[in-house]
Amino acid sequence: MKAIRVHAFGGPEVLMVEEVPDLRPGPGQVLVQVYAAGVNPVDTYIRAGWYPIKPALPYTPGIDAAGVVRAVGDGVADVPVGQRVYAAGTLTGAYAQQALCEAAQVSPLPDRYTFEQGAGLYTVYATAYRALFHRAAARPDEMLLVHGASGGVGIAAIQWARAAGMRIIATAGSEKGRRLVAQQGAHHVLDHHEPAHFEQALALTARRGVDVILEMLANVNLGRDLPILALGGRVVVVGSRGPVEIDPRTTMASDTSILGMSLKNAPPRDLAAIRAAINAGLARGTLDPVVGREYRLEQADKAHRDVIEGKSFGKIILVP
Repeated sequence: MKAIRVHAFGGPEVLMVEEVPDLRPGPGQVLVQVYAAGVNPVDTYIRAGWYPIKPALPYTPGIDAAGVVRAVGDGVADVPVGQRVYAAGTLTGAYAQQALCEAAQVSPLPDRYTFEQGAGLYTVYATAYRALFHRAAARPDEMLLVHGASGGVGIAAIQWARAAGMRIIATAGSEKGRRLVAQQGAHHVLDHHEPAHFEQALALTARRGVDVILEMLANVNLGRDLPILALGGRVVVVGSRGPVEIDPRTTMASDTSILGMSLKNAPPRDLAAIRAAINAGLARGTLDPVVGREYRLEQADKAHRDVIEGKSFGKIILVP
């Protein structure tokens, strides 16, 4: 089978397509024929060697995948061969034609969803859910601001928040992105390249302030997020690419909070709740992953460049 292999940490050029032996499931494992793999920013951090936890080299990147179960190992009774599934992580990496998963890592993918959509599910919807409901403890009557909402996590956050009854302000940097977030359910859409958009967001709350902000680029926005929070408001840092200077007094004036968030820190009980919420949303059809761009496995280096540069609306997908 074909797989991407990384033999040394570095730039996108270290992503090499190689022929490797076919996989066989061990006890408690399932073998998934991968029809689509999701590309996430964290994949690029791991590849570059920036992530705190580094895989042993060589390795195959990728967390999210979707495909069909081709074989199961001993002790697997509840995952039938031939079932369409999405994977919430793999044992062997998703950027490949096959992946081994623990049986508990795969869930049924309803027929209404494409494999490409299935590969865009877990990381972005789990991240958005944990940021909104576990870290920010968001409530149905609150106002939410999602910065950079046209990416995968932003779209997932809009869908979760809309289903929960929140009011949503979303920002995007292009006309195409703003149309997309409006279609996904944002009540108000702003241009985050417009210097006045923080003041515009505040005005949309009748100057009361925003209750929750999901911040995808804290090194750029955090200092200007804090003054527009409502009393008791929370900003959740989902992404940041460097340091930022803030005035701590802006948190004192309204008892506001800055909350860090990483999906890897979620305890098992929270992860189980997130998976249950995702599976319920799939069963009801209320989740709608948006696929922005698709690349062949041989184009993994370009996919990594584009996911960091924000050159997509929705998820970037590899098709092995």
